[in-house]
Amino acid sequence: MPDAERALLSCLHSTRWARLLAGHRPYPDAASLLAAADEATYDLSPEEIAEALASEPLPSLPEDTYSAAHTALNAAHAAYEAKFGHVFVLCLDGVPENEVLDRVLENIRSRLANDPDEEHAVTRDQLRLLARERLNNTLRGAGL
Repeated sequence: MPDAERALLSCLHSTRWARLLAGHRPYPDAASLLAAADEATYDLSPEEIAEALASEPLPSLPEDTYSAAHTALNAAHAAYEAKFGHVFVLCLDGVPENEVLDRVLENIRSRLANDPDEEHAVTRDQLRLLARERLNNTLRGAGL
């Protein structure tokens, strides 16, 4: 696997997404790459979204979060996975650390009210936001 695809897979674990982006290089600028990444995410099939979700970690909590919060979060994640059949994803870019727990619990609870089609659309958009955040971090790390 070429290095570009490997790097892109670290942003979103979808083989087709990574191949599409790598195959259209070079991009004239970072904005063009991010736009292409967004477009490629919108084109993911349900199977490709499942592939990406299988590699997504659960949102992490600050280390000093009390145990009752972990219990509540674990229960919310279990309810979400039981209803939708995949992990909960949420882009937390720009959320202050002291607000992460509340934001995650609030989003899981509100999204549990979604029907599967609605949640599929929300999940796809959250994957897009996560990929965009990771691509931006990669570009910053490369000095771009």
